[in-house]
Amino acid sequence: MSETFKYDTKTNELSPKIEFGTDYSPDVSYHFNSKVSEFHYGVRHPMKPFRLMLTDHLVSGYGLHNYMDLYETRAASREELLEFHSKDYIDFLSKVTPDTVSKLPRGSLEKFNIGDDCPIFQGFYDYSVLYAGASLDASRKLLNGQSEIAINWSGGLHHAKKSSPSGFCYVNDIVLSIINLLRFHPRVLYIDIDIHHGDGVQEAFYTTDRVFTVSFHKYNGEFFPGTGNFDELGCSEGKHFALNVPLEDGIDDDSYINLFKGVMDPLITSYKPTVIIQQCGADSLGHDRLGCFNLNIKAHGECVKFIKSFGIPMLVVGGGGYTPRNVSRLWTYETGILSGMILPESLPEDSPFREWFGPDYSLYPTLGDLYENKNSKKFLENVRIRCLERIRYLQGAPSVRMDAEIIPSQDLSALTQEEEDIIREANEQEDLQRMRQMERDNSRKGEFY
Repeated sequence: MSETFKYDTKTNELSPKIEFGTDYSPDVSYHFNSKVSEFHYGVRHPMKPFRLMLTDHLVSGYGLHNYMDLYETRAASREELLEFHSKDYIDFLSKVTPDTVSKLPRGSLEKFNIGDDCPIFQGFYDYSVLYAGASLDASRKLLNGQSEIAINWSGGLHHAKKSSPSGFCYVNDIVLSIINLLRFHPRVLYIDIDIHHGDGVQEAFYTTDRVFTVSFHKYNGEFFPGTGNFDELGCSEGKHFALNVPLEDGIDDDSYINLFKGVMDPLITSYKPTVIIQQCGADSLGHDRLGCFNLNIKAHGECVKFIKSFGIPMLVVGGGGYTPRNVSRLWTYETGILSGMILPESLPEDSPFREWFGPDYSLYPTLGDLYENKNSKKFLENVRIRCLERIRYLQGAPSVRMDAEIIPSQDLSALTQEEEDIIREANEQEDLQRMRQMERDNSRKGEFY
């Protein structure tokens, strides 16, 4: 028996009703820092961090915050960033500002790929460490067993490279989280349903079989970032542990869902991941400012629901999405899915910024009607077959040594002193109880001899 929740339009709250056969998830955590939405890339820049504020308001407007563990997260530390990013790059990010950029040595901006896509705006380093810190906090809750599903919509910036930003992404929070998860998990599966190829994550783990990266995206050799064709499959020990699913313009709901399930079901069955990271970029929705697919919110959410159905611990992050009202609708809808909640179509009456969602005021308006679908049935079947052929190379899950030579000796969890004190005290209590039990056992033995 489990719970679902229906929305009470009179009280603007979710009211519980006991039902059978639902997928209510009690161990879901929601990780956020309200400061992330306050940053601004620039007036004409398509990335709008205030989409996160809209999402948080909708999530709370539906009452979802009452059924998740909420964590206001801290910023990632410099040491945590250096687990992946290069020292000179982090030094650059932490020191440069719009006021000092003119004083930089010649060639510095080109060296670090600073330009229209990745501008230097006020507080961009603070912005980066906040969204990265939220993803790291979510990964720690999974490691500690405090969450089965951990959500950070401010994360998912999958393009950032070791020594440079790319595609609006300055710090790769996904890579940092995977590094943390690898301390205890033998196999991590990364799934990317952003319209853009998850190149930064693929590149970071291209030579290892401990991380399998799969990306569903638009590809024609020119669409940003220009990577993600079938022939990118990993190398060295990671050969055949990167899978790309290149698609054409205008793919619709049924085609996308059928292909996604047809690929992911055998992949998960074969690879047997112990934890999954799903990047839920909203730019694969129809009517996105930078997108060219015809997906509706429910179809995108169906992909998340399908992965959840495997019952494997999940870290769920955001990503792209450049029509803010649709981004917030999608991530609210998917928060409901991950929590096992049934949300009504009509948006809460008293939700802040409700005027942004007119004239329909719907959680899932029709979005998939803008582009011609260039993905023929023959093309999609060919894509599916090629993906299945790649999956067969796996021949089951790779074995992984989990010993001192493999697991990093450095503590990547970056626990606060307070958290460390709590853990130490708990361990001391356990040791004390164990000693007392041994004394009781020994005294009982003395009674028999």
